[in-house]
Amino acid sequence: MTSELLDRALVEEATKKSGLIWVQGAPSPGTDAQGGPARALWHVWHEGAAHVVGDGPGEQPLTGLVDGGDAVVTVRSKDKGGRIVTWPARVVELSPASPEWEGAVAELKSKRLNAPDGEEMPQRWRRECRVLRLEPRGTTMPLPEDSLAAPPVPTPATTRRPIPAALPRLLRRKRR
Repeated sequence: MTSELLDRALVEEATKKSGLIWVQGAPSPGTDAQGGPARALWHVWHEGAAHVVGDGPGEQPLTGLVDGGDAVVTVRSKDKGGRIVTWPARVVELSPASPEWEGAVAELKSKRLNAPDGEEMPQRWRRECRVLRLEPRGTTMPLPEDSLAAPPVPTPATTRRPIPAALPRLLRRKRR
């Protein structure tokens, strides 16, 4: 019992303090499909669970997270960025008509940075997005020994281009 209480306290404290969590949806029962890659999601801790909003235009993707499904949440340190704790979660999609949705959205709205629509954001979330509650269940999971680094997903986007021919001359001129 004491171990469960300590695990619960660690999950809550670490998740509250971290502005970012890594969430991986668990594979569907009866399939060979993987849960997909872990995604970094901003969240808020509210009433004993992490809450995330997404899947709408301009919001974070919640790929692999389904209502009633399972997920694995990894919490990072806010100052150093290293893993602190990994915990299993049950995914619950909140209904926009419920009081739980209203409470979660009030908290999420206060933490949302760079919102394009300000005060209209909750109405847009109601129409176009999903609000998920990630409820901790069971005990914490052991942290992996290796880094879990994976190559980036292929994309046509690029930021690497050849440097302009005049750049070395411009840099030398600045030093003088």
